[in-house]
Amino acid sequence: MNKLLIFAAVAEAATGTALMVVPSLVGQLLLGVDLAGVAIPVARIAGIGLFSLGLACWPGPALAGMLSYGGLVTFYLLYLGIRSEWVGPLLWPAVALHGVLTLLLAHAHFKSRSTHRSPG
Repeated sequence: MNKLLIFAAVAEAATGTALMVVPSLVGQLLLGVDLAGVAIPVARIAGIGLFSLGLACWPGPALAGMLSYGGLVTFYLLYLGIRSEWVGPLLWPAVALHGVLTLLLAHAHFKSRSTHRSPG
């Protein structure tokens, strides 16, 4: 079972990476069409999700997947907002929400790591 989980995690992370880097090519290979327009950022966010799912399923702390998703999607949405190509009314609240959740998860992660360390 562990080898199957590792294979699935690698496959999802690889697909996610491909969607982040070359979303149009992945769209062509999977769906037979080139992705264009707003489909590109949507595909990249899906890629971030798949990459993070792969990390979360990798043996180890699942928190790594949520931290990677939160951080990557925060920075990507921030990038989209700064470029001002696609800015809807909920973009900036989504950036803020993901940023705050990522900071809270990181704080919880570091707090739990310091709690689990044995006194020297």
